[in-house]
Amino acid sequence: MAYYRKPDWFTKNVFNPAVALMTRAGISVWGSRILRVRGRKSGDWHSHPVNLLTYKDKQYLVAPRGLTQWVRNIRVAGGGELALGSKALPFKAVEVSDAEKIPILRAYLKRWKVEVGIFFQGVDADSPEAELRRIAPDHPVFRIDPA
Repeated sequence: MAYYRKPDWFTKNVFNPAVALMTRAGISVWGSRILRVRGRKSGDWHSHPVNLLTYKDKQYLVAPRGLTQWVRNIRVAGGGELALGSKALPFKAVEVSDAEKIPILRAYLKRWKVEVGIFFQGVDADSPEAELRRIAPDHPVFRIDPA
């Protein structure tokens, strides 16, 4: 069964809306962006606050909650837009293999462990590589390329 952690009430009703509001106003909260992606069934645009990671001069989206709706949609759409304020940049998404995820997950956890650490099953940025390999399949990662 695919790994997925549903947002709790506080995250869904307070935290994510607050981050989204600031990001839409042009204030990035530790790298936050608004991900816009077309729905795989409806074709309608859906928006989600995400953390955009820059690692070795490339940008990545990591799904800390696992197989979310935005992950399913981005796999079908192949890309979307990342917005900060009124500026939206279209992108292509390239899914990263589990073996390539290890240093990206480590960097992500180093930056956002306080916010998302609970979703990584006790693994953090200082965990052995074997532990990161164990959880890698549960956390999709996409490299963001210009469209």
